[in-house]
Amino acid sequence: MTPAALAQLVRATAVDVLSTRGLDPAALPEAVTIERPRNPEHGDYATNLALQTAKKLGVAPRDLAGWLAEALTGTDSIASVDVAGPGFLNLRLAADAQGEIVRDVLRAGEAYGRGGKYAGVKVNLEFVSANPTGPVHLGGTRWAAVGDALGRVLTANGAEVTREYYFNDAGAQIDRFVRSLIAAAKGEPAPEDGYAGAYIGDIAAEVLRREPGALSAPDSHEVFRSIGVNLMFDEIKRDMHDFGTDFDVYFHEDSLHRSGAVAKAVEELKTSGSLYFANGAWWLRSTEYGDDKDRVVIKSDGAPAYIAGDIAYFLDKRSRGFDLCIYMLGADHHGYVARLKAAAAAVGDDPDTVEVLIGQLVNLVSDGKPVRMSKRAGTVVTMQDLVEAVGVDASRFALSRSSADASLDIDLDLLRKHSNDNPVYYVQYAHSRICSVLRNAADLGVVPNDRFDLLTHDREGDLIRTLGEYPRVVETAGELREPHRIARYLEELAGTFHRHYDTPELRVTPRGDEQPTEEQGARHQLYVAARQVFRNGLALLGVTAPERM
Repeated sequence: MTPAALAQLVRATAVDVLSTRGLDPAALPEAVTIERPRNPEHGDYATNLALQTAKKLGVAPRDLAGWLAEALTGTDSIASVDVAGPGFLNLRLAADAQGEIVRDVLRAGEAYGRGGKYAGVKVNLEFVSANPTGPVHLGGTRWAAVGDALGRVLTANGAEVTREYYFNDAGAQIDRFVRSLIAAAKGEPAPEDGYAGAYIGDIAAEVLRREPGALSAPDSHEVFRSIGVNLMFDEIKRDMHDFGTDFDVYFHEDSLHRSGAVAKAVEELKTSGSLYFANGAWWLRSTEYGDDKDRVVIKSDGAPAYIAGDIAYFLDKRSRGFDLCIYMLGADHHGYVARLKAAAAAVGDDPDTVEVLIGQLVNLVSDGKPVRMSKRAGTVVTMQDLVEAVGVDASRFALSRSSADASLDIDLDLLRKHSNDNPVYYVQYAHSRICSVLRNAADLGVVPNDRFDLLTHDREGDLIRTLGEYPRVVETAGELREPHRIARYLEELAGTFHRHYDTPELRVTPRGDEQPTEEQGARHQLYVAARQVFRNGLALLGVTAPERM
């Protein structure tokens, strides 16, 4: 019995108890909270339902808890119920009811943990969107891991997710990039406000290889721009693909200006009165929608400010039918939260169709010291640098296992270790250890069965109940936009599994001349279920589940 099924049982029982005693079941919450106690001695699960409801009913919490305990103890699925403290209920499941969790995993397979919380919701998930002026740095790499994992988690919750990369190919940064390429092609130092690093020289050389006369061409700047920017962006795409992150849409910022979408959006805002003219510029009345100050949309020189493109881009997303637009932005973009919501409100839309997630900085450490230099990109550590140092799996897991709104230090030395101190190794090794045990069990004639009522050891119960938590973790990770919850869950599951494996009396395989037992056959299926949950969870993070290590 999963926690969700137990919650339904507890509520249904409470409805019967209240009705029998002439009390109103409407006082019950729609969803009953079921938790696992920190101390296993307190039971398999606990609920505070009596404490939540007693005051509304005008009864003492412990009295209500006692009535519920008596009724629940009479059900087939519950072995015992204790009333604790002011009115908590501690519940222990019957062994066969607990085994239903294993059956659920085996029946669902790859679908175990998937739900329908966001069924029918079309989500535009924009992430990374690094400027095409250099290789993807560590901040962008973190978003590549977290954003891709979030897309997988939302999909597992039923959403229709479109992963989108906003290609910033308009604005001053592109001009600085192009001037840096031209300077490198001429053998000159980078402009003072330009970009340095070996990659600039590499791209400039490739432009000249493709267009030998590029420096002397009348439209030299445009030649370097069209070829150089595409070369840089192609490299970004390759790096992303090699990292396991692919996008459904690459949206070009420049297209908003060339198509007239920006001009059209500005005119509509002027007509609606959402813009006003002051000091030679057009301003968005964004303070009326919760922003801390009004924002310039058209500057005094007539050029559109960055927010003009943001407004047109949001309108484009909504015109494509997206119900929710999630923007994943870097640590220096805190002001964009209110700004983008205000932009949505200004065009007459619901601000809640916009969500902005802010990611914090990543620092690499090796030998206890910060790692700052990249061979190719100068002072910036890139995605390629991290992957070359520790591999894709370790990179993705390490970047995904902490809340994205907190700064992160990554210890390269730790991620290179093949030991339990390395979190990705710890999880992957649990999966590969299961695979090894199952191979040996097949060779030794263990016959799988579903006699899960035989799995009565505390550590068997711990492992089963941990498997049962997975669907709730996936739903919560999607609801809170926190894929790191999947990684932390997998680490907990790995620890629970390793403790089970290290318990001598819980072997799956017989020793010596021993004949396989029914308990071992049931334990075999418990391992199959655990293997499935490891695979499902790692897949949500875009991390492989090796069968041998």
